[in-house]
Order: sequence, then C-alpha cells, then structure tokens
Amino acid sequence: MKKIAAFLCALALIIPAFAESNVFFGEDINSITIYGAQSTGSGTLWKLVQPGLWDIHPQTFFMAQYSQPMKFFRLDSRLNLNIGHNFAYKSSKGLSFTGIGISIDTALLQYDEWYLGIGIGPFMRGSMDYWVESRLVFEEKFFIGKNINERWNFEISTIHFSNGNFTNKNEGFNFVGIGLGYKF
Repeated sequence: MKKIAAFLCALALIIPAFAESNVFFGEDINSITIYGAQSTGSGTLWKLVQPGLWDIHPQTFFMAQYSQPMKFFRLDSRLNLNIGHNFAYKSSKGLSFTGIGISIDTALLQYDEWYLGIGIGPFMRGSMDYWVESRLVFEEKFFIGKNINERWNFEISTIHFSNGNFTNKNEGFNFVGIGLGYKF
C-alpha cells in the first residue's frame, strides 16, 4: 500500500510538469460550469468516497461556478466563485439552502484529457437547518473530469458541506452529481 501511495504522489508531481497549459482551461482564461447533484444523505466527509454508505435523500443541489486558472504548488488549479441552491422536498423539508462561496479545485492527476482532483472552500448559506447549525460551511469536493474538446468539459463529483464541528449539530450534506463546463 505504501508503494502505491508513493507512486501516486510521484505521478501527481511529475505529470503536470509536462503539461503546456492548465488542464481545466487549455489556452483559455475563464470557465463557467453548471453542476447538478443528488443528496446521498448526511454524514462525514469520508462517506463521499464510500458509495456503500450512501443514503439517497429527497434533495437536489444545483450550482453555477465561475473559474479562473491558477497554480497551487505547481499543480493545475482553478479559483472558483460558486452560487448554489439545495432544493429539499418530501421528508427532507427544512434542509433547503442557498449559498455563495469561493473555492480552489486542484488537479492531482492528469492524463491526456482526463483529470482527477479535489477542491475546498468556504460558503455562506442563507439559512440554518437541523443538519448543520451554522450559516458558514465548508465545501469539500472530489471529482474526475474529461475535456471533451477545446471549449467543453464534463465532470463527475462528490460534494460535502459541513462546518468543521464549530457547532454541536454538524451532520453535513453529501451530494453526488455531474457538471458541464464551458471555457472561454
């Protein structure tokens, strides 16, 4: 296991060195991505990467993201301005929220037109609810994406919102979804 982890870390450092442009943008400097996601229930960040623990809830999350290219420790990254809304219905009423935030997404691995990465950033929500007792939450994201052509890309992602246990009530929100991005 240690050898596999060392190999993946070496790839993350070596592969971006061969890239001529940012994997998220190509030669462009702006991007707009629209995400749609389904709730996989409340729980910790680790629930995102364990599909066997997912508990589908009647909530749908939509987010618009404007991005610009950047480097983070020499890795291709993007700085994002996000506006999102969680629509909760049926048994999840009381969990709807609208939020605005900033985040950084970083491509840890990239091959050809594919990339795998993580993202993190703070969000300010318009309301509190019975899963998270604060307006300030943090977004953590894992994603895999593909550049379809020079203008369009597609991503599959898992997203987690929680407040880092700043309050007693912090069950968190988890989502799995897709995104479609346009570069210009």
